[in-house]
Amino acid sequence: MSSDLRRAVEILDKSRYTCVLCRGEQILTTEKRGVLPLVEWLEAGEDLKGFSAADKVVGKGAAFLYVMAGVKEVYASVMSEKAAALLSDYGIDGFCGQKVDRIRNRQGTGNCPMEEATKDIESPEKAWEVIRQTLKRLAAGK
Repeated sequence: MSSDLRRAVEILDKSRYTCVLCRGEQILTTEKRGVLPLVEWLEAGEDLKGFSAADKVVGKGAAFLYVMAGVKEVYASVMSEKAAALLSDYGIDGFCGQKVDRIRNRQGTGNCPMEEATKDIESPEKAWEVIRQTLKRLAAGK
């Protein structure tokens, strides 16, 4: 675990942030939940290559976004087994406080919508498309 990742984890643990990215002196933070901040950063063209990320929850959908972003390592308080495997497949070091078989939705009644949407997807490009479609559908209340 690099010093950037240790700093990101420390900030995450001592704040209300849901996601913290560090690269040298650069620090990005958000209190937004789910994959939304990653999608927003990527859509805005934010250069996330080489950052270390600390996140509250990382499922397969978020893992795909971290792959697309080019981060070098990810810590999650809770990480799904599929997310850990995906990060490893792409050479990204993954660390977690707790590894789970799947990420549950916020109501605890089923799988996280992003985990469900990406369960059979194998490429980051396809995942990007599906994640954006799922976010639009959820925003529309469908």
